[in-house]
Amino acid sequence: MNKVRDSAAEAVADIPDGASLAVGGFGLGGVPEVLIRALYEQGAAGLRVVSNNCGVDGRGLGVLLAAGRIARVTGSYVGENKEFARQYLSGELEVELTPQGTLAERLRAGGAGIPAFYTPAGVGTQVARGGLPWRYAADGSVAVASPPKETREFGGRPHVLEHGITTDFALVRAWRGDRHGNLVFRKAAANFNPPAAMAGKVTVAEVEELVEPGDLAPDAVHLPGVYVQRVVALSAEQAADKQIERLTVSTSSTRGTVRS
Repeated sequence: MNKVRDSAAEAVADIPDGASLAVGGFGLGGVPEVLIRALYEQGAAGLRVVSNNCGVDGRGLGVLLAAGRIARVTGSYVGENKEFARQYLSGELEVELTPQGTLAERLRAGGAGIPAFYTPAGVGTQVARGGLPWRYAADGSVAVASPPKETREFGGRPHVLEHGITTDFALVRAWRGDRHGNLVFRKAAANFNPPAAMAGKVTVAEVEELVEPGDLAPDAVHLPGVYVQRVVALSAEQAADKQIERLTVSTSSTRGTVRS
């Protein structure tokens, strides 16, 4: 039951070329930076990634993207990564865009063994009709477009059929975790990390604080260890390495002080 690995390198050593990966995080919050860096050093290429976004230039999945290691991305937001846009528009990268809530539910459904579900999100758009560019050709034409999706009415309202997602591996980051793989997430890290962890056939979790079994109250556990196969304990320095994606400073003042 001890799922702890000695290093991140050991934990990702068997991820092969062409593997599919569910990766947690939202923006730069809750991103498994250490595992991503270890995978970069490991050298796997042709990866098919499922994640809310693909990092930013030089951080998160942006590290693998800049090295040309990612072949396909299923995500919902790509606006902070110039290299992502360049690769997509030049035909180097295949991209399946999906509504954010739908993406989270596709991961959760896959992890729960639900093959497909209906949702009203995307009705009346290209999400349902098809035709969204998945891959461009070098001349700017659409080489691969999304197919139309099945629609069905429930209670007089149309819904789109979406398929659950499962992946070969999942990389996630947790605030606390024990040796059995039970995980607790903090604040924004609790959005995509749990469903990403559920979707992976082999889930690797980096944890900021490793505790012993029994130290986590059962009702405090966000993700049970049944979904996690490997745990990597971060050093204090690694745990503290957190960046702000976009810093906004307020100039409002009270009694001569400036708040930020």
